[in-house]
Amino acid sequence: MKDTIICGLDIGSTMIRVVVGQKIAQEPVHIIGISEVPSEGISKGIINSIEDAVSSISTAFEKAERMTGIPAKNAYVSIAGTHILSQSSRGVVAVAKADGEIREQDVDRALEAAQAVATPPNYEILHVIPRSFTVDSQSGIKDPVGMTGIRLEVEAQIIQGLSSQVKNITKSVYRTGVDIEDIVLAPLAAAEATLNKRQKELGVCLLNIGGATTSLAVFEEGDVIHTAILPVGAMHITSDIAIGLRTSLDTAELVKIRYGTAVPEEIDKREEIDLSEFGDSEQEVVSRKHIADIILARVEEIFQMADRELKAIERSGKLPAGILLTGGGAKLEGLVDVARKEFRLPASIGYPKDVSSAIDKVHDPALSTAVGLIVWGDRSRQEAGSGMLSRFSTVHHGVGKIRDWFHSLGA
Repeated sequence: MKDTIICGLDIGSTMIRVVVGQKIAQEPVHIIGISEVPSEGISKGIINSIEDAVSSISTAFEKAERMTGIPAKNAYVSIAGTHILSQSSRGVVAVAKADGEIREQDVDRALEAAQAVATPPNYEILHVIPRSFTVDSQSGIKDPVGMTGIRLEVEAQIIQGLSSQVKNITKSVYRTGVDIEDIVLAPLAAAEATLNKRQKELGVCLLNIGGATTSLAVFEEGDVIHTAILPVGAMHITSDIAIGLRTSLDTAELVKIRYGTAVPEEIDKREEIDLSEFGDSEQEVVSRKHIADIILARVEEIFQMADRELKAIERSGKLPAGILLTGGGAKLEGLVDVARKEFRLPASIGYPKDVSSAIDKVHDPALSTAVGLIVWGDRSRQEAGSGMLSRFSTVHHGVGKIRDWFHSLGA
């Protein structure tokens, strides 16, 4: 029973989410438990108070355990934050076997060679993602194992995180008594839950709008070609509303959820909102169109920042499968219309799929990363069991070293 349980922990800036799934035979993963608690000690994806973070994570695990009756032993954990770096790298090796047949050991050596990049001080590699292989002069190979050649070359995407932040996340999770199976970059996890194979082949940008950050992952020909974390999110929209209406953040959040839209031209200029219905002490009436103007200004800024990332890799306006919006911030009305206009591409909302559940909430865009961690975990276990090269080859020894380091403290 316990071997079939997969747990995902999404450490967000505004909410911490735990999703518990169960894998039975060849069926899709069945989600049996979901818990959400407000984040404490976390800002813009970065832990700024270990004690507060441990308390929030513990509460999330306890709520999930009460729902499922199964205590969490291991978890796949998300990482985000503006400290994340992504770069391309190449690794070249000679094929070891005399008959020239490429084995998995050759692929592993090529990936290790690709890791020999100039890593900034105090950074460590989180993921080494093979994009394509070249055997002798034949390029564009997805899986070279079993082929014949003399020279093997790999083009890989290297994703790195600040060592101190990786250790802080690891320490916070271990102090709750839960082991880490893998640390996964948040937009890659969200992509596992929301994108299909065809979208990844054609070319697509996943935009995960969180509370304090917006993360993006660009896919083409089935592979991730770029990732980035932007330092703006849905809470910045709330802050703008609070400043524009001179009201509290709590009231601004309720106004955004109930009346917020990013398309001011669709609102009647005479439509007004009484802030007293949200518990505001003063009976102030504001224009709904004014609120929409405030929202639109910030949404355009977020999308323009994302488009700059696409321009940097020469993919602005050139992704046939368009933009997929997910995360809690993607639920804002009118966002898809603004995305189509700003990116000059098709746009839609990405919901978690390829999982089954009796829980309706599982298809909430806010749960994309947490559900994606479950899908990632299921795929990793299948590939480890079959001896295949992991589709997203993660450097596990980094987590192992931190685990040993943490346990050596006697904590």
